[in-house]
Amino acid sequence: MAKKRPQTKAGKQQLKDGEIPVVGAREPCPCGSGRRYKGCHGRAAAQAVTELVQRPFEGLAGECDWVALRELVPAATAALTLKGGLPEGVPSVTLATVLPMAWPALRREDGSVLLALQNDTSSGDLSRDLADTLQRALEAEAGSPVAARRVPADGPRLQDLLDGDAPFEPVVHSGFEFWVPDAENATAEVSASLERANEAAIPTALLSGVDAAYWCETPEKNHLRWVMPYAEEQLLDALARLHAAGETSLGEGTRLVGSFRAHGLMVPVWDLPSAMGAEDCEKPAAAFAERLATALASDAPLTAEERRARGGLTNRQVTLS
Repeated sequence: MAKKRPQTKAGKQQLKDGEIPVVGAREPCPCGSGRRYKGCHGRAAAQAVTELVQRPFEGLAGECDWVALRELVPAATAALTLKGGLPEGVPSVTLATVLPMAWPALRREDGSVLLALQNDTSSGDLSRDLADTLQRALEAEAGSPVAARRVPADGPRLQDLLDGDAPFEPVVHSGFEFWVPDAENATAEVSASLERANEAAIPTALLSGVDAAYWCETPEKNHLRWVMPYAEEQLLDALARLHAAGETSLGEGTRLVGSFRAHGLMVPVWDLPSAMGAEDCEKPAAAFAERLATALASDAPLTAEERRARGGLTNRQVTLS
């Protein structure tokens, strides 16, 4: 026989919604309803934490590069500029793709902060998770890592903490020596860890002539992965126009093979010959950017051939996040 829920006493003071503290999911809700927290005021809080934000980096300078560093680039860093300047005792804040031991962040001995981008997160809003980690790193003791935790649903986002007018300029590294201030004089244990990480990293380079296009080298062939800021439907139409016209190539032996979908943006991917390095991609990529701009500006209905090309591009999409 089911137990009856205890009734709220008429004389008991009720808390306002804004005053409800967070308690254990199975504990009685502090509002006095007699229900468990997870079935009362905790329900909205849980939904806010798990609701997926499709474009967590929208509004940040360099959104496309944020996506690339999160999903595609093994070793890279970028200086971050905080609103209102750096706190006392913090000489710099740097975004890093990954950190040793999968730390979410690290406060170095000199007080500088490294914030990792490729860690698992606890909520559906990557921007809020990173902002929480950053805030705790700024207050952490020098020489200590920052652990992961469940993020409050009403916490700030990166867009609230970072200066939106400051440039975002990624630096791609050949290895992870940026983990330690003096890699050449590191201990044997640290050197071994760096060596293992470096061996697993795919050689990657950022093109200089176009935005957010990353060349990478693999054993069989090279690739160009280009994060683009345009709306997906508009970009698919433009790529279909170019593909039907035979204008998606970046040169002999290259081929547009499909695209990734990551954090609300599309990432077209080209196969390249093994002999084609990053510098060899610069002129073809700049020329393609001009052709793409023209195709994006067209509002003419797609032809039958262009619709077939669009269907093929759609079928070759892979969602990363």
